Amino acid sequence: MKEELQKIKLEISAAISQVKDSVTLEQLKIKYLGRKDGKLTNVLKNLKDLSLDQKKDIGKLANEIKVDINSILAEAKKRVEKNEANNTDYFDVTLPGKKYPLGHLHPLTQIRLEVEEIFKSMGFEIHEGNEYVSEYYNFESLNIPKDHPARDMQDTFFVKDHPNMVMRAHTSAMQVKIMEKRKPPLKVIVPGRCFRNEATDASHEHTFHQIEGFVVGKNISIGNLVWTQKKLLSAIFKKDVKVRLRPGYFPFVEPGFELDCSCLICSGKGCSVCKHRGWVELIPCGMINPKVFEYAGYKKGEYTGFAFGMGWSRLAMMKYGINDIRLFMSGDLKFLEQF
Repeated sequence: MKEELQKIKLEISAAISQVKDSVTLEQLKIKYLGRKDGKLTNVLKNLKDLSLDQKKDIGKLANEIKVDINSILAEAKKRVEKNEANNTDYFDVTLPGKKYPLGHLHPLTQIRLEVEEIFKSMGFEIHEGNEYVSEYYNFESLNIPKDHPARDMQDTFFVKDHPNMVMRAHTSAMQVKIMEKRKPPLKVIVPGRCFRNEATDASHEHTFHQIEGFVVGKNISIGNLVWTQKKLLSAIFKKDVKVRLRPGYFPFVEPGFELDCSCLICSGKGCSVCKHRGWVELIPCGMINPKVFEYAGYKKGEYTGFAFGMGWSRLAMMKYGINDIRLFMSGDLKFLEQF
């Protein structure tokens, strides 16, 4: 048995000297020292058949060999780990894989895609607009004269060294640009970012997301406008929503309205989002001003139409029960991961 123990020591010493990775080293350890079928373990199981004096003699030798083998294994482990650390090509296929988290669409993107699908189901086209536009398309073509307060430096981001260019204050800047190239009938929406130099609060941001929409054709009326908005809101919120129309002034529509939605955050009771009024200003809208048709090159009195603009940031707030618009662009993953 002494010869067998010495043979095992020589075998494992020779095998360990050839090991180059931790997987093989672990396999050798199990092969020789494993509790069930390790070679050294199997030899030691036969100690019960020896005399008392032989047990003491062989047992002492076996323990010494086991200590030597563990020492050799420890040294080999250090060598292998050092080699693996220096070898960038090494890859231990037995290690558990890393589970990488999957991302998802931003809540604003989710609501935009949903709104686009609703409008497409009603026959609307989707156009992408420029965020950097001429002052003419942002203001003048929409019947906003040069002395209008909307052109004031406090509201609009003008571009240094380019006095006739602005960061668009609304997606309506694409309205005349599209009509110049197309003849009615038209049913168009233009989603995108807008920019206004204003103070931020729970329901206002300097950079916000808006959808401009307009319909142009023969005999278009306010009834068509109201039906379209009700259809839209019912589809978004998956229920009947209480709305109201208030007279509102916008130079590019006549008559103009403010379509308000009963606040879904507080159920109309009053909160910071609705400024404690129970209503949220949601969709400015109205019949397209004849002056806008003139800028588009349409024959006077030939067409009628309506236009509307909505911030889909506010739609998302109503849909998901969010009480502060600034959360969308805060970069807070705890907030965004809820969606």
